[in-house]
Amino acid sequence: MAAIDAVNAATADVIERFLDGLWAERGLAEATLAAYRNDLARFGQWQAARGGLLAATASDVQAYLADRNTPGSSPRSAARCLSSLRQFYRYQKRAGAIERDPTALIDMPAQGRRLPRTLTERDVEALIRAPDTDTDLGLRDRAMLELMYAAGLRVSELVSATRAQVNTRQGVIRVTGKGGRERLVPLGGAAVDWVERYLAQARSTLLGGAVSDALFVTARGGGMTRQNVWHRIRAHAIAAGITAHVSPHGLRHAFATHLLNHGADLRAVQMLLGHADLSTTQIYTHVARARLKALHADHHPRG
Repeated sequence: MAAIDAVNAATADVIERFLDGLWAERGLAEATLAAYRNDLARFGQWQAARGGLLAATASDVQAYLADRNTPGSSPRSAARCLSSLRQFYRYQKRAGAIERDPTALIDMPAQGRRLPRTLTERDVEALIRAPDTDTDLGLRDRAMLELMYAAGLRVSELVSATRAQVNTRQGVIRVTGKGGRERLVPLGGAAVDWVERYLAQARSTLLGGAVSDALFVTARGGGMTRQNVWHRIRAHAIAAGITAHVSPHGLRHAFATHLLNHGADLRAVQMLLGHADLSTTQIYTHVARARLKALHADHHPRG
């Protein structure tokens, strides 16, 4: 039985009106709304004997979070729950339904940093070499993989890239990232070479007379989708015998980590990745340090 079915009609109505308002304000995805609904319904069920959701105090919220803190529970789950409650009570305060927000002075649970998974340089090399470049699709995929690794592109940036954004003569790509921010990213010689070969030998054939602004196109004559890219990368990873989890974002992680491993400046990597805040880029220093420690342990005589 869903958590929302376990609360009374009045509580369910309060939750649904909040979710309707949240959707209208922020246009959240159904999966996000469902997560809010589940968190609020579970707290509503727990809070029923204490006067209901709108009667909750800071002590009630803290007691509920403490009850949730059982062996095996994660700080991330507790943080998400508190975030749901915080959004709910902020909304109710703005609407005049409550005088005080019971979550206002409650700190978010401390969370450990989740380190991004990254590929080794050997794995990346094997992945990039996996496509059969004697075929049009293989040539496209080789150029795509070279470009993703050379420029550290998000998959959204890759599939939205147009032919006009790449200048192989100058060896750069103009990338439109999050928030519409543009950045100019240099490409290495290998990426330039494979992109030029793809443009000269495969792109027009794949289009089959169709017209498209997309840089990377499919045999159906349109631009690639995120799903196309994911499936192609996964297929090439399997063909290359790579056992580690591989995703489009994994190449972006590898791009940043390998640059730092080879001595790149953190702010330069920030600019190349298109991060608005340096703190977002700093996660890769943890990955790089972990890699260096492992190398030291494996190869130093007193490691």
